[in-house]
Amino acid sequence: MNNSEIAKIFREIADILEVREIPHKPQAYRRAALALEGLEEDVADIYAKGGKRALEEIPGIGKSLAEKIEEFLLSGKIKKYEELKKELPVNLEELTQVEGLGPKRVYVLYKKLGIKNLEDLEKAAKEHKIAKLEGFGPKSEENILQGIEFLKKSKGRIPLGVVYPIVQKVKKVLSNLKEVKKIEVVGSFRRRKETVGDIDILVVTSNPEKVMDVFCSLEGVVKVWGRGPKKASVHMKEGFDMDLRVTDKESFGASLQYFTGSKAHNIAVRKIAISKGLKLNEYGLFKGEKKIAGATEEEIYQKLGMQVPPPEIREDQGEVELALKHQLPKLVELKDIKGDLHVHSNFDGGVDSIETLALKAQELGYQYLGISDHTKFLRIERGLDEKQLEEERKEIDKLNLKFKKIGFKIFQGAEVNILRDGTLDISDKALAKLDYVIAGVHSNFNMSEKEMTARIKRAMKNPYVTIIAHPTGRLIQKRESYNFDFEEILKTAKATNTILEINSSPERLDLPDKYIRFCVEQGVKLVINTDTHHWQHLRYMELGVGQARRGWAKKEDIINTYSTSEIEKVFKLKRKNAN
Repeated sequence: MNNSEIAKIFREIADILEVREIPHKPQAYRRAALALEGLEEDVADIYAKGGKRALEEIPGIGKSLAEKIEEFLLSGKIKKYEELKKELPVNLEELTQVEGLGPKRVYVLYKKLGIKNLEDLEKAAKEHKIAKLEGFGPKSEENILQGIEFLKKSKGRIPLGVVYPIVQKVKKVLSNLKEVKKIEVVGSFRRRKETVGDIDILVVTSNPEKVMDVFCSLEGVVKVWGRGPKKASVHMKEGFDMDLRVTDKESFGASLQYFTGSKAHNIAVRKIAISKGLKLNEYGLFKGEKKIAGATEEEIYQKLGMQVPPPEIREDQGEVELALKHQLPKLVELKDIKGDLHVHSNFDGGVDSIETLALKAQELGYQYLGISDHTKFLRIERGLDEKQLEEERKEIDKLNLKFKKIGFKIFQGAEVNILRDGTLDISDKALAKLDYVIAGVHSNFNMSEKEMTARIKRAMKNPYVTIIAHPTGRLIQKRESYNFDFEEILKTAKATNTILEINSSPERLDLPDKYIRFCVEQGVKLVINTDTHHWQHLRYMELGVGQARRGWAKKEDIINTYSTSEIEKVFKLKRKNAN
């Protein structure tokens, strides 16, 4: 989509302007990038319908930025970007993926050592040139080398959140063809793994030739690797491959089961088939030469005496045994979600007003919304001080009066920052006036396990802290989790009635699934939040629910499946010892 491409350019322009210490403009470009990434409709389609005026109506896009989008759509380039790139001819996107390297540090490395890309960076670090620079030192050099190794390990797979909107659009295009009778995206995408390799799509069609034609000419296809009567393979401009496989309707369920995986799950299921004198493959379940099931997954698992394991837990981690006993848990579903508690408004630099966010939440069928703007430590996002929080409260109270008759409530929270010593960046007096508090680590990630564990535990013991945001601090393929003792965090969460967040933001999906399962097993409550900075990010909830399901979470494990009155009780439970 043009949206992601232009957003990427805007972010890079923002980085270069930040290096040049130009005020205000970097934030405007970043806000515009957020707005573009949040759009469901391609800007090219918006422009085709209403021209530049329609672009100006996108929240966060003014006249100047609309002109740049128009320029890109008409010429494939943005002159301002090309000029700025000449001033800083480095691969900013690649270099800023390394943990600890922001645009300003990249600029220093370019000016002092001529570093333009990851290869240059690794060479300079291994030759110990970086350690000698002012503001870096041996520890920074060591961290840079570790960051490069982390990026190398991640190569070859793409974050689920990056491919998700692209794949959904492809599926929609193919589904709209009258020749397509059934369609499903399989593999690690269907299992909602945090990163995916190739994308596999299964179809049943009355006209394979027509469907192959459409698939191979899709927007974003840059190369067709191969095409036959039953399979086509293409490469997308975003850097991943997609395969389209045609199957018969009598074998669709068997193919769905086989290509969904995981490999370990399929091996375990095939062993069960063998033990019953049966053979299972991508074409069906056979007794001798006779096919006894294959049209649906349900009939295959049923013939094997099993419940159908949800795709997200097909990892051979206990689901097969429970399916045989018909004891699989009923996992949380998107329809169970009644609200979102991690949402940023234009009070702290987000794109949308609180009212806009509330109206969009109502469209999703939510009963409530939690506004949790950053507090003062994060000045990059216009963190709020005590006085600004009071102004925000007045706005929320006014809107709650308006929405009372329809039974919708806005809660006032805040995303406060856990400082190095575990204290918070705003007073308890200010926190006491909020409905709930989210606390997160946003700096000093390279602490020892003992120090980081103590830091988070101290924050959890604050009687006003309700939720710990993005608890491991990881950014998928960009930053590893910080070192901490999760077992100790779990114990403290349980003892203090603190909730751990499953952050649905595509770059986070934090908690990881294994930690979610630990929480479920230990009875520690969770919340699925989107960390929304633009109203369209509210739809990230689907990614968070997928992550929760991978961790075996049930409806009752997730507090934002609770009603308004029930969640108010959760907020009060933490605060009962506050005085």
